Amino acid sequence: MNYKKLIFILGITVLFSSTLLSQNFKYIGATKCKMCHNKAAKGEIYNLWAAGPHAKAMESLKGDEAKDPKCLKCHSTVGHVDASLIASIKVKEGVSCESCHGPGSAYKSATVMKSQELSLEKGLILPDEKVCKQCHNEESPHYKGFNFAEYAAKIAHDDPSTD
Repeated sequence: MNYKKLIFILGITVLFSSTLLSQNFKYIGATKCKMCHNKAAKGEIYNLWAAGPHAKAMESLKGDEAKDPKCLKCHSTVGHVDASLIASIKVKEGVSCESCHGPGSAYKSATVMKSQELSLEKGLILPDEKVCKQCHNEESPHYKGFNFAEYAAKIAHDDPSTD
Protein backbone atom coordinates (compact mmCIF):
# COMPACT_ATOMS: atom_id res chain seq x y z
CA MET A 1 0.00 0.00 0.00
CA ASN A 2 2.84 2.44 0.76
CA TYR A 3 4.24 1.84 -2.74
CA LYS A 4 0.94 2.90 -4.32
CA LYS A 5 0.81 6.04 -2.18
CA LEU A 6 4.37 6.92 -3.16
CA ILE A 7 3.60 6.50 -6.86
CA PHE A 8 0.43 8.58 -6.47
CA ILE A 9 2.28 11.37 -4.64
CA LEU A 10 5.08 11.37 -7.23
CA GLY A 11 2.51 11.53 -10.03
CA ILE A 12 0.72 14.47 -8.44
CA THR A 13 4.05 16.22 -7.84
CA VAL A 14 5.08 15.82 -11.48
CA LEU A 15 1.69 17.05 -12.70
CA PHE A 16 1.75 20.05 -10.35
CA SER A 17 5.34 21.05 -11.17
CA SER A 18 4.78 20.74 -14.93
CA THR A 19 1.77 23.05 -14.62
CA LEU A 20 3.93 25.62 -12.84
CA LEU A 21 6.68 25.34 -15.44
CA SER A 22 4.39 25.64 -18.47
CA GLN A 23 3.96 29.40 -18.61
CA ASN A 24 1.89 31.32 -21.06
CA PHE A 25 3.92 34.42 -21.80
CA LYS A 26 1.79 37.54 -22.27
CA TYR A 27 1.94 40.32 -24.85
CA ILE A 28 2.63 43.59 -23.06
CA GLY A 29 2.92 46.12 -25.89
CA ALA A 30 5.58 48.41 -27.26
CA THR A 31 5.15 51.08 -24.59
CA LYS A 32 6.53 48.62 -22.03
CA CYS A 33 9.52 47.98 -24.32
CA LYS A 34 10.05 51.72 -24.74
CA MET A 35 11.11 52.17 -21.12
CA CYS A 36 14.44 50.47 -21.78
CA HIS A 37 14.71 50.39 -25.55
CA ASN A 38 14.63 54.08 -26.30
CA LYS A 39 17.91 55.25 -24.88
CA ALA A 40 20.18 57.18 -27.24
CA ALA A 41 23.16 55.01 -26.30
CA LYS A 42 21.26 51.97 -27.53
CA GLY A 43 20.10 53.50 -30.80
CA GLU A 44 16.62 54.62 -29.74
CA ILE A 45 15.11 51.33 -30.92
CA TYR A 46 11.57 52.31 -29.92
CA ASN A 47 11.74 55.48 -32.02
CA LEU A 48 13.05 53.48 -34.99
CA TRP A 49 10.08 51.14 -34.68
CA ALA A 50 7.58 53.99 -34.17
CA ALA A 51 8.77 55.74 -37.33
CA GLY A 52 8.83 52.58 -39.40
CA PRO A 53 6.31 50.57 -41.41
CA HIS A 54 5.55 48.00 -38.71
CA ALA A 55 4.20 50.59 -36.26
CA LYS A 56 2.11 52.07 -39.08
CA ALA A 57 0.79 48.75 -40.39
CA MET A 58 -2.77 49.43 -39.22
CA GLU A 59 -2.79 52.79 -41.03
CA SER A 60 -2.29 51.00 -44.33
CA LEU A 61 -5.61 49.16 -43.97
CA LYS A 62 -8.64 50.78 -45.58
CA GLY A 63 -12.26 50.60 -44.44
CA ASP A 64 -13.40 47.14 -43.39
CA GLU A 65 -9.86 45.76 -43.76
CA ALA A 66 -9.12 47.22 -40.30
CA LYS A 67 -11.57 44.72 -38.79
CA ASP A 68 -10.93 41.77 -41.09
CA PRO A 69 -9.17 38.94 -39.20
CA LYS A 70 -7.37 37.97 -42.45
CA CYS A 71 -5.76 41.42 -42.50
CA LEU A 72 -5.32 41.84 -38.75
CA LYS A 73 -3.29 38.64 -38.45
CA CYS A 74 -0.39 40.46 -40.13
CA HIS A 75 -1.13 44.14 -39.56
CA SER A 76 -1.42 43.91 -35.78
CA THR A 77 0.35 41.74 -33.25
CA VAL A 78 -2.98 41.36 -31.47
CA GLY A 79 -4.50 39.92 -34.64
CA HIS A 80 -2.48 36.71 -34.54
CA VAL A 81 -2.28 35.85 -30.85
CA ASP A 82 -4.67 34.05 -28.53
CA ALA A 83 -6.78 36.60 -26.64
CA SER A 84 -5.85 34.97 -23.32
CA LEU A 85 -2.21 35.98 -23.92
CA ILE A 86 -2.93 39.70 -24.26
CA ALA A 87 -1.88 41.70 -21.22
CA SER A 88 -1.71 45.33 -22.31
CA ILE A 89 -1.03 45.41 -26.06
CA LYS A 90 -3.57 47.13 -28.32
CA VAL A 91 -4.60 46.49 -31.95
CA LYS A 92 -3.67 50.05 -32.94
CA GLU A 93 0.02 49.35 -32.17
CA GLY A 94 0.24 47.52 -35.45
CA VAL A 95 3.13 45.11 -35.74
CA SER A 96 4.81 45.64 -32.39
CA CYS A 97 8.15 44.49 -31.08
CA GLU A 98 6.51 41.30 -29.85
CA SER A 99 5.46 40.16 -33.34
CA CYS A 100 9.13 39.61 -34.06
CA HIS A 101 10.62 39.07 -30.59
CA GLY A 102 7.85 37.13 -28.84
CA PRO A 103 5.63 38.04 -25.88
CA GLY A 104 7.66 40.09 -23.43
CA SER A 105 5.98 39.62 -20.07
CA ALA A 106 8.63 37.27 -18.72
CA TYR A 107 11.78 38.63 -20.38
CA LYS A 108 11.12 42.39 -20.08
CA SER A 109 13.12 42.98 -16.93
CA ALA A 110 16.69 44.23 -17.22
CA THR A 111 17.87 41.37 -15.03
CA VAL A 112 16.57 38.80 -17.52
CA MET A 113 17.58 40.78 -20.63
CA LYS A 114 21.23 40.77 -19.50
CA SER A 115 21.32 37.07 -20.33
CA GLN A 116 20.33 36.02 -23.83
CA GLU A 117 19.99 32.42 -22.66
CA LEU A 118 17.62 33.39 -19.86
CA SER A 119 15.70 35.74 -22.16
CA LEU A 120 15.18 32.92 -24.64
CA GLU A 121 13.92 30.68 -21.83
CA LYS A 122 11.46 33.44 -20.90
CA GLY A 123 9.98 33.76 -24.40
CA LEU A 124 12.36 35.98 -26.36
CA ILE A 125 12.55 35.13 -30.06
CA LEU A 126 15.52 36.01 -32.21
CA PRO A 127 13.70 36.72 -35.46
CA ASP A 128 14.83 35.04 -38.64
CA GLU A 129 13.47 34.80 -42.17
CA LYS A 130 10.87 32.23 -41.09
CA VAL A 131 9.42 34.67 -38.54
CA CYS A 132 9.16 37.42 -41.15
CA LYS A 133 7.59 35.16 -43.74
CA GLN A 134 4.69 34.41 -41.43
CA CYS A 135 3.29 37.66 -42.84
CA HIS A 136 5.53 38.63 -45.74
CA ASN A 137 4.31 35.90 -48.08
CA GLU A 138 2.13 35.16 -51.08
CA GLU A 139 -1.06 34.95 -48.94
CA SER A 140 -1.16 38.73 -48.77
CA PRO A 141 -3.14 40.40 -51.56
CA HIS A 142 -0.53 43.19 -51.51
CA TYR A 143 2.53 40.92 -51.66
CA LYS A 144 5.26 42.30 -53.93
CA GLY A 145 8.06 39.89 -53.10
CA PHE A 146 10.24 39.71 -50.03
CA ASN A 147 14.01 39.82 -49.91
CA PHE A 148 14.83 38.99 -46.30
CA ALA A 149 18.37 40.41 -46.28
CA GLU A 150 17.26 43.69 -47.84
CA TYR A 151 14.26 44.25 -45.60
CA ALA A 152 15.96 43.05 -42.42
CA ALA A 153 18.68 45.65 -43.02
CA LYS A 154 16.01 48.39 -43.18
CA ILE A 155 14.71 47.58 -39.70
CA ALA A 156 17.99 46.43 -38.14
CA HIS A 157 18.72 47.70 -34.65
CA ASP A 158 21.40 47.21 -32.05
CA ASP A 159 21.11 44.39 -29.58
CA PRO A 160 20.15 46.42 -26.51
CA SER A 161 21.79 43.96 -24.15
CA THR A 162 25.25 44.76 -25.51
CA ASP A 163 27.42 47.47 -24.02
